[in-house]
Amino acid sequence: MSHVKLKKFLLRYYPPGIILQYERDGVMKQKPVDLLDLGPGVDIEALCSQVIKQEPLVSENRRPALRQLMGRLLEKMAETQHHSFSLFKVLRAHILPLTNCAFNKSGDRFITGSYDRTCKVWDTYSGEDLFTLEGHKNVVYAIAFNNPYGDKVVTGSFDKTAKLWDAYTGQLYYTLKGHDTEIVCLSFNPQSTTIATGSMDNTAKLWDVETGMERASLLGHKAEIVSLNFNTTGDLIITGSFDHDSRIWDVRTGRCVHTLSGHRGEVSSTQFNHAGNLCLSGSIDCTTRMWDVRSGRCLSVKQGHTDEVLDVAFDAAGSSFISASADGTARLYNTNTGVCAHTLIGHEGEISKVAYNPQGTRVITASSDKTSRIWDTQTGECLQVSFVGAQEILSMANSARMGEVKTKEILFVLIR
Repeated sequence: MSHVKLKKFLLRYYPPGIILQYERDGVMKQKPVDLLDLGPGVDIEALCSQVIKQEPLVSENRRPALRQLMGRLLEKMAETQHHSFSLFKVLRAHILPLTNCAFNKSGDRFITGSYDRTCKVWDTYSGEDLFTLEGHKNVVYAIAFNNPYGDKVVTGSFDKTAKLWDAYTGQLYYTLKGHDTEIVCLSFNPQSTTIATGSMDNTAKLWDVETGMERASLLGHKAEIVSLNFNTTGDLIITGSFDHDSRIWDVRTGRCVHTLSGHRGEVSSTQFNHAGNLCLSGSIDCTTRMWDVRSGRCLSVKQGHTDEVLDVAFDAAGSSFISASADGTARLYNTNTGVCAHTLIGHEGEISKVAYNPQGTRVITASSDKTSRIWDTQTGECLQVSFVGAQEILSMANSARMGEVKTKEILFVLIR
């Protein structure tokens, strides 16, 4: 019979939750407990009772500590931060146009991909080019850190391969071969055990991070796969395709669990919420659809955009989501009611990327009008406009500490 002992509580501020650190047969493990309903007016004692009842690791004598942790979470959630961003550094990143950018979890490093067939790793605060990841034989298009760990980088290329690298030394671990055409999207699962790659060959593939071996080939789409995302627990993945469908797959078996049909145009973007019970798909048919992950049923169709939906995102808690469109607007929705709370108007060109801050109080939008904008999610007010110069913005990333926007030739880092 195994011996289990709770060692300590760890706080997770965004989305609100606690991490149970426990020992099982001499091995330290962690288990997250979501507190997504925590907020002003919530009965903390009742919530403590619920956690104690549902979680065998937490006994009644832990109630005082649990109560204290929830109080700290509430204090953090009540903080109001009004940061103003300013141009911090201009980096001459690559000799050819950039394709993508990404932060690690802590925000102290970021990576850039380029048409020059390389990926560069940067120190955020000094702006120093730490090293260059070389080896691809064509455009490096898709890049990612294995957040929250941040010790590995994966790059996907038009040369049909992906490469797994050490984020601190630049050492190449593996070259992932198997796709027939360009790789255009990729992701680590949150546990950093699996990499998913999506390709113009109509397939997605799952790879083992430890060995570099292909674990599964996800077959079923009839056109290019341009978007993919893991859920929080890493057991499901969603793919979005130019065949107008999204598909949900079982990561363990590689089996398609649901085909999400209904869009009348190519799917441009997809995302799970944190709880993993909902997912979004945005399409060039000008709509966003919200789906029930368990049943595969379409819960709602969000109309209102007059041009293609190019990006979608949930906030960290999953209480709201946003769609960004080629019509130059973004639309904020309440997840529970489905009501469009605000239409964010101000950009003079298409909005290609959108992202929430960790608290869910701000969103940043990146546009072909050469600006990025920061918006208040409660009021819909534009708080700041950042003009980035003569080139349109193609991609954007943010971390817990900063926002980042990228142009064809120059990377701008906006930091408080």
